[in-house]
Amino acid sequence: MANLKTEYPTPQFQRDRWVNLNGEWDFAFDDNNIGIKEKWYKDFPKKMKINVPFAYQTENSGIHDPSFHDTVWYRRSFDIDTDWKGEHILLHFGAVDYHAAVYVNGQLVKQHEGGHTPFYVDITNFVEVTDNELVIRVEDPSEDVTIPRGKQYWHEKSASIFYTRTTGIWQTVWLEPVPATRIKTIRWTPDIDEGNVDLEAELANLSLVNQAQLQVDIYFNEKKIVSDTFEIMEDYLKRSINIRNRFTDRSNIHGPGWYWSPEHPNLFDVQLTLLNDGQSEDIVHSYFGMRKVSIENGKFMLNNKAYYQKLILDQGYFREGLLTAPSDQALKEDILLSKEMGFNGARKHQKIEDPRFLYWADKLGFLVWGEMANCSEYSEDAVRRISKEWADAVTRDYSHPSVVAWVPLNESWGISRVAHDKQQQDHSLAMYYLTKSLDQTRPVISNDGWEHTKSDLCTIHNYNDPSKIQEQYKDVKTAIQAEPANRSIYANGFEYNGEPILITEYGGIAYKVDNTDGWGYSAVESGEQLIEEYAKVTNAIAESPVIHGFCYTQLTDVEQEINGLLTYDRKPKCDLKQIKAINDRIK
Repeated sequence: MANLKTEYPTPQFQRDRWVNLNGEWDFAFDDNNIGIKEKWYKDFPKKMKINVPFAYQTENSGIHDPSFHDTVWYRRSFDIDTDWKGEHILLHFGAVDYHAAVYVNGQLVKQHEGGHTPFYVDITNFVEVTDNELVIRVEDPSEDVTIPRGKQYWHEKSASIFYTRTTGIWQTVWLEPVPATRIKTIRWTPDIDEGNVDLEAELANLSLVNQAQLQVDIYFNEKKIVSDTFEIMEDYLKRSINIRNRFTDRSNIHGPGWYWSPEHPNLFDVQLTLLNDGQSEDIVHSYFGMRKVSIENGKFMLNNKAYYQKLILDQGYFREGLLTAPSDQALKEDILLSKEMGFNGARKHQKIEDPRFLYWADKLGFLVWGEMANCSEYSEDAVRRISKEWADAVTRDYSHPSVVAWVPLNESWGISRVAHDKQQQDHSLAMYYLTKSLDQTRPVISNDGWEHTKSDLCTIHNYNDPSKIQEQYKDVKTAIQAEPANRSIYANGFEYNGEPILITEYGGIAYKVDNTDGWGYSAVESGEQLIEEYAKVTNAIAESPVIHGFCYTQLTDVEQEINGLLTYDRKPKCDLKQIKAINDRIK
């Protein structure tokens, strides 16, 4: 059983020293909600064992119980390396679904709400060298439809398009020692037109050092091309670093020689060193890609050239781990299989994906649409929850070159009356502008599928047959007037303003390869028929003069959905080379 135990969880912000806390923990259900009263954070009950970072609902957790348990507890002991004496100790969580309370040696040190985004706490003042006890209490209200849950169903048994829930720790937990004065955050913004990359860095406790400097060493193909040192006067630093002029070979500076794209995933490696009076105080390793996303004349542009997006809908679920991949290699393999079929990217559907997936997308060359896990119903509390967590997600993933679009809302989930309800329209607009306020470099889709308000792309979900698709997308007028799901493409009071039109869900062709019962939007009886139907519907989209990209449903089967090109266990249902041949003909 794999554990994601050896890979640093955030490759774009990485230190050399750290301790992974994945593995076997003590575990307990608290169905009667007595844990706080009985002080389980000091006297943990002898109950079960769980394999972190897998949720108790999963096979890989060792428990594999899909029933409702809304409150759970975790416990493990840990020691502090003697070499860490005098440093600050940070305790990190990749993601804990949904509300986490963290106790160290019997004291509450942190609370966090949000099931998909990271958090950390400085536990320096709460730990000893040996025999420390870490306890986590998690609340995950199974039936609350106003929390951002994505595809996690609010009934015990999966049905329709909804799947088994993920409760508790589902990404890596780790410790790391850091100096009091340190690099807190970094952010990369490439500008290929000027040949620069902007570096933003936030520093902690700068007042504790005498003369602080930040040394930036940038490497391309293992060759150092930049070594600059900036004097730091305050806790926030922003500098523009020229990249173009660092290349002695100027023959290909405007092309794939150094730009990032799916065809040429060029990355620049970086070492950031915080200096105090010339001595190293903190070192962080990072990377970035030089690429530009823009919209011009109704077309999606990558690096100033029209780019046809051939995306696959990827739910990011695994039979043995649900939201948690069984290994880092499994994340990489999903991208490799997608590229093997001729797809140049994925829409990560209703899931804020593990940063390790984005690392492999950056490394291998694979476009990613970052999408929020939506609430199912609207309320003012739902607005607060989704807004905060989405802002954290955009902030976390901003610097990844693979991420080329943001999708805060999908198919009017959580805004079921957005077509005519002004309050819900205002929420859609707020999510659009919130995203824009955090990131001016990528397009934002206000409500993927239909009933758009303000949106940079016109994205449509259409599971109709090929002949109907040909009829509906022969020109812009018919494309905007068509209502493939009996939903208007734009909400009342909003209209199309020349945005690029993409079909971001289609196909969903079911092919049952074993005894698993399931469904799709249409069905075939063989791998050959699957290829034939894929060709028909994809070619119908590609032949449209007004469509500038697509996203096929879907990469893999997921539980009762059997409309993947791969099974739930990632086995091909047909000859993938033939899928690639169809996709490769589309430019």
